[in-house]
Amino acid sequence: MGKWAFGLSVTMLAAVLVAPATPAAAAAPVDYVALGDSYSAGTGASGASGSCTRSAKGYPQLWANRHEVSSFAFVACAGATTQDVLASQVSALGTGTDLVTITIGGNDAGFAPGAISCVLGADDFCLGVVEASRAYIRTVLPFQLDALYAEIEARAPSARVVVLGYPRLFETGACPGGLSLVKRQALNAAADDLATVTRARAQAAGLTWADTRTAFAGHGVCAGTPWINRVNLTNLTATFHPNDAGYAGGYLPVLESV
Repeated sequence: MGKWAFGLSVTMLAAVLVAPATPAAAAAPVDYVALGDSYSAGTGASGASGSCTRSAKGYPQLWANRHEVSSFAFVACAGATTQDVLASQVSALGTGTDLVTITIGGNDAGFAPGAISCVLGADDFCLGVVEASRAYIRTVLPFQLDALYAEIEARAPSARVVVLGYPRLFETGACPGGLSLVKRQALNAAADDLATVTRARAQAAGLTWADTRTAFAGHGVCAGTPWINRVNLTNLTATFHPNDAGYAGGYLPVLESV
């Protein structure tokens, strides 16, 4: 290689090394729609109100507060089933929607009434109610989820859809004044069934599954620092739902991670 060629190479290299870096493009604002049931609505957190018991402490609002959003439709509602989402929530979606989050399926399987039945009834009664819910989760819920996920994708074809699951409600250590270990294990097993089925159907639809069980481990009902509300006779709606710490320390980090 001649002197001129070598000198040119050095000059070019120096220019590359001292050239100013191109700033990274700023993330575009997101059109975000939050669908789902009480766990999506923030039920159980402080400030939950209205017929849907939505709270600004729920994970959808917390996420929207931390990110650039050009629009935010918070339509999740306590008590919603997959059919309710189809009937009254998916209309918030559109071709411009960038992000959709949803937690759904527990009400279809009667999970909340089952948990309350376990509070009120004996172990055998509780086990019977929970087993009926688990059978529904395994046999009927998959078809309902498939129909809902397909409709979400059809209405928001460009969106990232994140399906967030439910935590296990209970710790299995000592629980003075709480449910028996038999009842707690049964309800946790139902939560695992929900996670298994929901993950499988979400992944089959090409959606993003976000498991919250690990995040809540050690913070269920009966824990020293619970992130899930115990039975509250003056506010049954909040019973067995995350509190402020559960949404902020459990759900939000899981959503951020995906």
